[in-house]
Amino acid sequence: MSTPPLASGPQGPDALRPLLDTVLDALDTGRRARGGPLPAGGPDAVAARVRAAAGDLLPPHGDPDALRTLVHTLTEGAADPAHPLCAAHLHCPPLAVATAADLAVSALNPSLDSWDQAPAASELETLVTRTLAAEIYGHTPADALVTTGGTESNQLALLLARETHGAPLRLVHGANAHHSLPRAAWLLGLPAPVVVPTPTGTLDPAALDDALTTLPGPRTAVVVAATAGTTDTGRIDPLPDIAALCRTHGARLHIDAAYGGGLLFSDRHRPALTGLDAAHTVTLDLHKLGWQPVAAGLLAVRDTTDLTALHQRADYLNADDDTEAGLPDLLGRSLRTTRRPDILKIAVTLKTLGRDGLGTLVDQVCHRAQELADLIRAHPHLELHSPPTISTVLFRPTGATDTTVAEIRRRLLTDGRAVLGRTRIDDRLWLKTTLLNPHTRPDDLAALLTLVEGNTPR
Repeated sequence: MSTPPLASGPQGPDALRPLLDTVLDALDTGRRARGGPLPAGGPDAVAARVRAAAGDLLPPHGDPDALRTLVHTLTEGAADPAHPLCAAHLHCPPLAVATAADLAVSALNPSLDSWDQAPAASELETLVTRTLAAEIYGHTPADALVTTGGTESNQLALLLARETHGAPLRLVHGANAHHSLPRAAWLLGLPAPVVVPTPTGTLDPAALDDALTTLPGPRTAVVVAATAGTTDTGRIDPLPDIAALCRTHGARLHIDAAYGGGLLFSDRHRPALTGLDAAHTVTLDLHKLGWQPVAAGLLAVRDTTDLTALHQRADYLNADDDTEAGLPDLLGRSLRTTRRPDILKIAVTLKTLGRDGLGTLVDQVCHRAQELADLIRAHPHLELHSPPTISTVLFRPTGATDTTVAEIRRRLLTDGRAVLGRTRIDDRLWLKTTLLNPHTRPDDLAALLTLVEGNTPR
C-alpha cells in the first residue's frame, strides 16, 4: 500500500488539486440533492441518510470514494447559510476569498503556540489584531487576542478582570446579556452575577445605577457587562451612559459586541457603537458581521498590561533564553496551546475588501432587515415586534398562539423550506430572522413571509 500524499510540501499542491475538484463537485451535487435551505424530513430522516452513507467508518480496507461520499452527505444534510431562506441564527455565509484563505491554513497547518511552528503567521496575527484593536479604541498600543468566538471572548474578559482587579469579582449584567457571561462567572468561581432587569430590551442606566449603588454583600471589584447587539433582537445598550456610570462607581466595563461589532466597518452604522472605546475589553466576532468561516472571534483590550495575567512559561515553547534572543513569546496570547492561525482569512478579507467593501456588506444586510420590517408592517396577517436595530427582525402571525408559532417554525424546518429562529420577548414567542446574507433580495423576503402565512392555520 502506498503512503498517502501530504497537503503541504513539494507535492502538496499537485496532491490537493484533484481532491479539490472532488470536494467542489460533491458540494454541488449535495446542494442539488438538498434542494433548499435545510434537508427535508427532520432529525430522523437526516440521521438515517448519514448512517447509510457513512457505513463502516473504520473499515478493514480504505474506501477511495470516502471524500466524495461524505462531503456530499454533509452538504445534502447541511443548513446552508447562503440560502436566502436560511435566516435563523447569527450564522453567516462565509466569503469565498476567506474560505480559500482557510484552505491554505489547513494545508500549511501552523500552530500558534510557538514562533518556530508559525513564523509568518505569528507576525500576521500581531499586525491584524493591533489593526482591529485600533479600530475599536482609536489608538495604539491597544491589542486583541484571537478566540473561537463570543463565548471564549467573554470568559477571557472576566478572567482578565479577575486577575487584574483581584478576587472576589462581582459581575453585573443585564437580563439581555448572552448566556455565556453568567456561565463564565460560574466557570471562574465568581459569585452569582447581579442581573439587572431589561424590560425594554436594553440595559437601563437608572436601573444599573441603582444596582451598582446597592450591591449586596461586602464591597468587591465589579465588572459591568453591556451588550452591543443582543442575540434575540440585535439591540444595543446605551453605551455612553453605561460607561459614565462605570467611571462614577469605579467599575470595569466589558462590552459584548460579538454581533454589533461589525458595524464599525460601516460609516452609516458606526455611530450606533459610540461609547465602545470606553470599555476595558470588547468581544468581537467576525463570523457574524464579518462573513468569515467559523471560528473568527477576538477579544480587544484597551490596556495591554491586562494581558500579563495570561503569561505562562513552558521551556519547550518559550524558554527564557529563546525569548531573550528575540524569539516571540506566543504562549500568553491565548488560553489554548495548539491554535490554528484563523487570522489569515481575516487578514485576506480585510485587505481584499477594504473598509468600503465590508461597510457595503454591513449596509446591505441592515437595509434588507428594514425592508423585511416594512413588508411585515404592511402585511394584514403579520405582526412586527419592533423596528430592527441591526439585521434581526422579530414577527409572528397576528393573533396566533405561542403553540402555533412554534409549530409553524418546526413545520418549515421539517419540510426543509425555511430556517427561522425563535425567541421569547414580552412573554410571547416570536419568529426570528437574522439577515446576514448580502445576496438576499426583496423577493426572497416576500417568499419567506408567504411561506409563514401559508403554514398558519386560519
